[in-house]
Parts: sequence; C-alpha cells; structure tokens
Amino acid sequence: MGVLALAAALGTASVEVARVWRRGSAELPTETETPTELLGAAGTATLETIQVVREGYRSVSERENAVFNLLAAFTVTFGLARATTALIRSGKGQGILRDFVIAEKRVHHFVPGIVVALAAGGTSISSRSKELDRWLALPFGAGAALILDEAALLLEMDDVYWTEEGVLSLQVSFATIAMLAAGALAVRLLRRGETRVGLSPVPAP
Repeated sequence: MGVLALAAALGTASVEVARVWRRGSAELPTETETPTELLGAAGTATLETIQVVREGYRSVSERENAVFNLLAAFTVTFGLARATTALIRSGKGQGILRDFVIAEKRVHHFVPGIVVALAAGGTSISSRSKELDRWLALPFGAGAALILDEAALLLEMDDVYWTEEGVLSLQVSFATIAMLAAGALAVRLLRRGETRVGLSPVPAP
C-alpha cells in the first residue's frame, strides 16, 4: 500500500512537471540538441512547477490551506514514523535512533502524538483564528499520525506493531490519508461551486 501511495504521488508530480514543461517557457525535449540543453530545460520546467505550487498554495482559502497542511503533515509524519521504527528494529539506527525508555518503560510514539495533537487542537479552539489554524493543522496532523500509526497497539492493548494484527494501523492510517485527500478535494469543489453561483464569502468574525 505504501509503494502504491508513493507511486501515485510521484506520478502526480511527474504529470504536473510534464504539463508545465509543455506550457511554460522551457524548451521541449524535442527542441534540445545536447544533454546539457535538455538538463537545463528540465531544470527550468521544475522551477516553474515549484512556482505553480507556491502560487496555488497562496491563492486558495485559509480553510483549504488548513486541510492541505493537515494532509501533508499526517502523510509525512506517518512515513517518517514507519521508517524510523523500521531502522530501530533493524539495529541500523547507529545509536541515534533508539527506543525511548523512562523508568524501564518504553514510551511509544502515540504518547507524544497525543500531547502534540491536544496542544494544537486546544490552541486552535482557544484562539479561533483562521490564519493561525492553517499552521496549527501541521502539528495536529503530525500528532494524529503518531497516534493512528499505533492504532492496533491501542486496540489490542499489546505491542503488536510488527505482527499481523499490527496491519490494522496501516489500514487505519491509509484510510485517513484517503479521507483527508477526499476532504481537500471536496472543499475546493464546494468553494468553486459557491463562487460560480454567486454566493458571497462569509465575513470574518
């Protein structure tokens, strides 16, 4: 599932680079004569794609930004958590990556996840600032990923992270990523629909 998700992300990025390459200022591959010119054109297309992403991120609403930040933070943190735990289990952490132990009790990463998510959520509720919410979505998404990555452990009340029962954590996490992605698309679709039918934006409190 992880390989498929990574392949989908890389495929989306590749399609967008190709689209910008065709429509941007970079020479097309068929118009280049040397490998150096091809690399230069590819670099220009990549930079223009990054500019498109940045402008798109800036131009959407704060709510869309918040949903995107939540999705990005959740996905990246989930991947890093899995990679880190795999390195620790393999013994290849070089002494830097290792289990965190307090009073002979191993602290699982859902514990800091709960703290981070509660802190971000509590701050959001207290501040009621849309501008701040877009940034609070980052720690909230990261905390949620750390919690759901050990969903099986919490349900089984046993360390089943690397067992067959632990697959539940993967299923829950990938389902969450899919729902967040669908939510981000739905929010964008609805906002465009509101604009098309002439609805006025809700004034800020």
